[in-house]
Amino acid sequence: MARIAVIGAGLGAMAASARLAVAGHEVTVHERTETFGGGVRLHERDGFRFDTGPGLLHLPAVYRDLFVKTGREPLEKCVELVRLDPAVRHVFADGTAVSLPHASRAGVIEALDGALGKGAGERWTDLLARARTVWDATRRPLLEEPLSAADVPAARALSARDPYPALRRKGLLRRRTPTLAEVAADELRDPRLAAMLTGCAHAYGLDPRRAPAGAAVLAYLEHTFGSWHVRGGMRRLAEALYERCLERGVDFRFGTEVLRVREENGRASGLELADGPDVDADAVVAGSCRPSADAATPDADVSGVPAASRLTVLLALRGARPTGTAHRTVVHRADAPGTPLTVLRPDDPTLRPDAEHESAVLSVTVRADEVPDREEASLLADRLITAADTAGLNLGERMLWRVVHTPEDIERETGVPGGLVPAPALAGEGIVRPPNRTATKGLYRAGGWGHPGGGPAHAGMSGALVAGLIVEGDDWRGSR
Repeated sequence: MARIAVIGAGLGAMAASARLAVAGHEVTVHERTETFGGGVRLHERDGFRFDTGPGLLHLPAVYRDLFVKTGREPLEKCVELVRLDPAVRHVFADGTAVSLPHASRAGVIEALDGALGKGAGERWTDLLARARTVWDATRRPLLEEPLSAADVPAARALSARDPYPALRRKGLLRRRTPTLAEVAADELRDPRLAAMLTGCAHAYGLDPRRAPAGAAVLAYLEHTFGSWHVRGGMRRLAEALYERCLERGVDFRFGTEVLRVREENGRASGLELADGPDVDADAVVAGSCRPSADAATPDADVSGVPAASRLTVLLALRGARPTGTAHRTVVHRADAPGTPLTVLRPDDPTLRPDAEHESAVLSVTVRADEVPDREEASLLADRLITAADTAGLNLGERMLWRVVHTPEDIERETGVPGGLVPAPALAGEGIVRPPNRTATKGLYRAGGWGHPGGGPAHAGMSGALVAGLIVEGDDWRGSR
């Protein structure tokens, strides 16, 4: 039995902790704040409950596997998952709108042809079929295999190759692989369809003008595996994972700031805490962005990871949720083309005080170089509510109160400078996330700032990869 010290209590760190504890290790989690979940937080007021971090779960199989492997009760016994159908409703700047059904090619074609004109549905689904080749080519190396420091040069070379089979218009020559924005324009040939594709990338904090064409895989994943609401909000998933960790004997120590990872003879030997005695450990799992200023810790490459922040507006609304309201609406804003607004309006009685009220969450991606201050954030919130109302959602006149959750709030909760949220790893971007097994023996990285990148599903994957390296040995290469 080894002593494992874990830095941070985000989803990735807790996913690793639960698996390591089941394997018989003594696991202690040191969390800087007074709660768990990282950026998966909850705001409660007057009987309303809101997710302030991610609001939807993609690839729930990651957490199904985690809960099965850590025993006792499967995921569905711990949280209730509700598949979104329609998966999403798009409202475009020209006033047209379309609702897309869950995982139905025929249904998607019918919906898009009816709203955007004949042929639109086939162009969209054909693009998704091409995106499937990206999934088939990258699923194992990007998601199922751990990354070690020694593998970084080879991984960077692999990441530089974009497997998306982009079509070429007659006479169009390029000396480089196309970006997602270029593929959207070339292959979809409708600015509204293009907005659907590029908007998906924006939701993950990516700039489609720079993101590789292979980023189309994100739209493929949502179409194929669906989008899911966790009853009670995504915070409920974090709570269930925390409870599973406790059941398996994981020790959590909140309000404990880690200054640095101790190293002896080239190996991680424990932690130096801001307030308290040093902690001895046989292995250390860094689940936070910057656990210390020590060059031995795996923070050196974090600055190169694609990331953006998010501004979120929490709305408490008077009046019942209208029948037929879509759970997720994406508003393609006329006031900010290319920067879509996501509106989540869950049909979940646990998130509102009673049937005569409704909760809604508006969110928009904010680039690192345009993080607003409090006054600017309030003005942006005004514009977002106006954009939602222009799209026919009629939220402003029903508003009881609002709370604006800013990048500054995310920074306070996660400790990440600028409140940045990492994007998932993609083939074709030429960027490698910090490795799961670092150059320092016994020091590992889990969570969104490590391989395979950000988002609840990818964070959960990173926890599985790190646990596999520690339990199975450093030569473990993932699932087979």
